[in-house]
Amino acid sequence: MLKDRISRRNALKGIGSTVGSLFFLDTYKTYSEEANKTTNPKTKFIFCLNTGTIRGQKLSLDKEVDIAAKAGYNAIEPWVESIQRFKESGGSLKDLAKKISDLGLSVESAIAFPEWIVDDENRRRKGIENLKYSMDLVSQISGKRIAVPPAGATNIEIPLDIAVERYKHVLEISEDFGVIPQLELWGFSKTIHLLGQAMYVVIESGHKNACVLADVFHMYKGGSNFNGLAFCGGSAIQVFHMNDYPSTPPRQEINDSFRVMPGDGVAPLTQILQCLNNIGGIKVLSLELFNQEYWKMDPLETAKIGLSKMRNVVATVISN
Repeated sequence: MLKDRISRRNALKGIGSTVGSLFFLDTYKTYSEEANKTTNPKTKFIFCLNTGTIRGQKLSLDKEVDIAAKAGYNAIEPWVESIQRFKESGGSLKDLAKKISDLGLSVESAIAFPEWIVDDENRRRKGIENLKYSMDLVSQISGKRIAVPPAGATNIEIPLDIAVERYKHVLEISEDFGVIPQLELWGFSKTIHLLGQAMYVVIESGHKNACVLADVFHMYKGGSNFNGLAFCGGSAIQVFHMNDYPSTPPRQEINDSFRVMPGDGVAPLTQILQCLNNIGGIKVLSLELFNQEYWKMDPLETAKIGLSKMRNVVATVISN
């Protein structure tokens, strides 16, 4: 099993760019020939469904895969707890991986909340073990990446230089699994709530696979300047969470439940996507919403509307 993981890791060695300056070298190649075929020649976007968008409907992971395929997505971003539940209920991850591939989907990322960054050594050790277990599950369904947000450090501030060392440790561990850990910025975290903070940690880690998982809502919530995306070239951002936010409540009071479909809010989505398109490399646009109104809807309808909304926003980039 470990041998398989290491072989997979070696196959991914070419992914990413050398980290060492603010401007990442644009050496990130296409994820696959199939992925290339799904993108518009004027843009470099893959459309992905984060299963949090239909989380409220409480579907099994295999059903969520069906929804993503029927709605017309190129990829899916499941939650690790859903993978675990599927396995514990008797499902075969090997068969699920084949089903995902047969349906023409890829697993571009997965969502997890390991406490890898916290100061408490016992919690951090448990967090690392949880991350290893999560990466193993993700690798079994041919997943490419996993989110590593500053879980456990929401209300405390971890010095960035310490965060660098801890993220570097996570990156080194990940090599045995062939799953890239993406440093996710959280707008409500006191440690990594700005794009600049996340980029600092990624750059100073010095690891070839270091990258940021950014999000429209979290960038807004944390106070990041969306123009900063222009400085994150090539492989610095590979997956980007798509959503929108309303004009009210104010930024200081807004939370995840206020996320709306792309184009239904006031976020400068055209500007954001133009930046992502210009910096190079294929970008996975993953629809991530936690709006209870969408959870009341038929999940396939929700997924279809979300994909249509994303395509409409991308169309504005093409037209410009």
